[in-house]
Amino acid sequence: MESGRQAYRDIGGSDPERMAAPKVAEYVQNLFKGSCVKVQVVSDSNVFKNEFPLLAAVNRAANGVVRHQGRLIHLQYEGEGPIHTTLMLVGKGITYDTGGADIKAGGVMAGMHRDKCGSAAVAGFFQILALLKPKGLKVIGAMSMARNSVGSDCYVADEIITSRAGVRIRVGNTDAEGRMAMSDVLCYMKEKAPSEVNPHLFTIATLTGHSIRAMGPNYSIIMDNGPAKKEHASQKVQASGDEWGDPFEISNIRREDYEFHKGKSEYEDVLQSNNSPSSATPRGHQSPSAFMIMASGLDKHGVDSSQPLKYSHIDIAGSSGPFPGVPTGAPIVALAAQYILPNM
Repeated sequence: MESGRQAYRDIGGSDPERMAAPKVAEYVQNLFKGSCVKVQVVSDSNVFKNEFPLLAAVNRAANGVVRHQGRLIHLQYEGEGPIHTTLMLVGKGITYDTGGADIKAGGVMAGMHRDKCGSAAVAGFFQILALLKPKGLKVIGAMSMARNSVGSDCYVADEIITSRAGVRIRVGNTDAEGRMAMSDVLCYMKEKAPSEVNPHLFTIATLTGHSIRAMGPNYSIIMDNGPAKKEHASQKVQASGDEWGDPFEISNIRREDYEFHKGKSEYEDVLQSNNSPSSATPRGHQSPSAFMIMASGLDKHGVDSSQPLKYSHIDIAGSSGPFPGVPTGAPIVALAAQYILPNM
């Protein structure tokens, strides 16, 4: 467990130059060299543009600086024996968040090198997999690494960008970049999921200040879509977290969250965000999960569909640790206790 948390801290807690996206890719490749974890790194900006256009938009301003260029890091582990569960993890890896054109002003930018803790959690979880080698479990991971820079080529509010799923997204606030960085990668996982055994998709992110306002610091927040809720996924993870000292609170995705993100005109299908901080927005930590479901096409895989897919979103903005300070490693201990230890 602690080895996974150490990898998490190395990535999540290090400064935005030492762990810029290309450096994170190098670190991960070295970490899993010779192990049972497969690593593939996507660095081609044309692949970003054509296959992950929302991630490409976030990466656009930083793409002109070689040392800050984005990376998409794919990880895969497959345990021995018949596979009974497949976890599909997408981590937010914003190496530095200036806010973009909607710049973080008033002294609130400091600490934004920690906006990559979601991807750090994915890497840390795979480190635990590499050491414990659980049987019957397959895990597919993706670390969406980009820097939300500000400059002449940064994406701006009012742009309309078509997602990988073919959904027209109107940008409302460039500081809501985390959901953009993950949605197309979540769509990629959604496309792969039907060919996997018992898939469960996750997004993990330091996503909203609202999560801290709602639940206080120190707690991860998990919320399920309909198919995951039917299996009480959040309650099971929460119970594991309580046992292992990695505590969770549970939130719910409601119809109002989907309504909030519906397009407001004929030009767009989905509104990415309003132009207020999440902390000043009602249901500010719940509604981003509805956005990601809509932007990725997962809304076509609910309980009433012919092919339901389980999806849970974990917001670790509060639980990832204080700044200044050291990242905690949340939520990998709870996830490992729930999914890895029972398969030893």
